[in-house]
Amino acid sequence: MKAIRIHETGDVSNLSYEDAPMPEPGAGEVRIKIEAAGLNFIDTYHRMGWYPIPRPFTLGLEAAGVVDAVGAGVSEFKPGDRVGYCMHQGAYAEYATVPARMVVPVPDGVSTQQAAAVLLQGMTAHYLTHSTYPLQKGDIALVHAAAGGTGALVVQMAKLLGAQVIGTVGTAEKAEVAKAAGADHTIIYTEQDFEAEVKRITDGQLCHVVYESVGKATFDKSMNCLRPRGYMVLFGQASGQVPPLDPQILNQKGSLFLTRPSLGSYVATREELLGRANDLFNWIAAGKLDVRIDQSYPLSDAAAAHTYLEGRQTKGKVLLIP
Repeated sequence: MKAIRIHETGDVSNLSYEDAPMPEPGAGEVRIKIEAAGLNFIDTYHRMGWYPIPRPFTLGLEAAGVVDAVGAGVSEFKPGDRVGYCMHQGAYAEYATVPARMVVPVPDGVSTQQAAAVLLQGMTAHYLTHSTYPLQKGDIALVHAAAGGTGALVVQMAKLLGAQVIGTVGTAEKAEVAKAAGADHTIIYTEQDFEAEVKRITDGQLCHVVYESVGKATFDKSMNCLRPRGYMVLFGQASGQVPPLDPQILNQKGSLFLTRPSLGSYVATREELLGRANDLFNWIAAGKLDVRIDQSYPLSDAAAAHTYLEGRQTKGKVLLIP
């Protein structure tokens, strides 16, 4: 089979499209013929070596397709089942073996490409809005990168929960994407001071929560957008890692909460994984959640896909198609 392999970490030139051995499912595993793999910003961190992974490895954490073989002890899935998964390395390939406990069935009414596009970012948006800071009707949330894959899903789920959403974006075109997702207000951060705009929009009342995925470039101003006892939810670092912080600052700014969550902690049980995935699929099938697929690239063009993602041009999900 073909796969995108990393032998040395670094820039996109290190993405190698090459032959790899066909994986065989072990006990408790399923083998999936991948029909679409989702790109996520963390893939670029893995490519650059920010999170050490033994090399060589196949990149990618999210895909959907059809089960074509099952290992010993697997009873929940059979060949021919439409499935998806995330949080398991090896998605940039024609086939992948995945522990069955990490795989979710894809129902009728949801396409394979939608499943590949929504699982990681959608379940991230789900835990952020439903668990990390469970939004209530009337809460004010600041969502950075509100037109991106995760950001637009956070906006939509926040609106489903009755919150007021302020979204930051880089361009007027992205502002339209964020508005289409349901953002009540958009701030073009390249032209406006988002801290000043948040204070103006909220009449100085500020936000209950900031969903912060940009990191270094926006973190300090984001803290200033929170009302007393507000939640700084730092779940990404697209602009770079946030420097070490003196906890006393949280006191000075109004007894703030700071958390650095990740999806793995919020899908730690099979029940929680299926609960979040099934919510996503039900909303998609009912027309309540719009999964915007921005670009699809052939698997062999993974370098171009990464370049597009890192250029902060995305207006939705980017897929690789084997």
